Amino acid sequence: MKTLFDPETHNELHERLDKLTPDAERLWGKMSPAQMMEHNVRVIQMATGEVPMKQHILGKAIGWIFKSRFLGDQPFSKNSPTGPTMIVADEPDFEETRVRLKTLMTDLHIGGPAACDGNVHGFFGRLTGDEWGICQYKHVDHHLRQFGV
Repeated sequence: MKTLFDPETHNELHERLDKLTPDAERLWGKMSPAQMMEHNVRVIQMATGEVPMKQHILGKAIGWIFKSRFLGDQPFSKNSPTGPTMIVADEPDFEETRVRLKTLMTDLHIGGPAACDGNVHGFFGRLTGDEWGICQYKHVDHHLRQFGV
């Protein structure tokens, strides 16, 4: 399974982000390219603990049912639900947001699994550092695929 902590995978995501354009057409969903990148910024901030989360009550009840699929080999499905704090309503500056996302991805990569071990995902609860590395790769990959990158 690919992980953000692998140097080749980390570089691959950066290269794909460099190919994203402000006017890229989405293949599904509602976000613009800049909103998508800001959305990813917020999710990485959750992973690092910069923006602490509490597990949603629904996640406590049924998250365990979906966790293995969430962390498995299959890419995330299109139009998956997202938590309300991860929805971006405004239109951020494209280049500033790209730089911010790449910086956060690199900081997480350098920190490694130990830097995010035990931080809380809003739906799945506490994840190990290795689980965060997998889900961050899958999440960024999912949204780059959303724009054909």
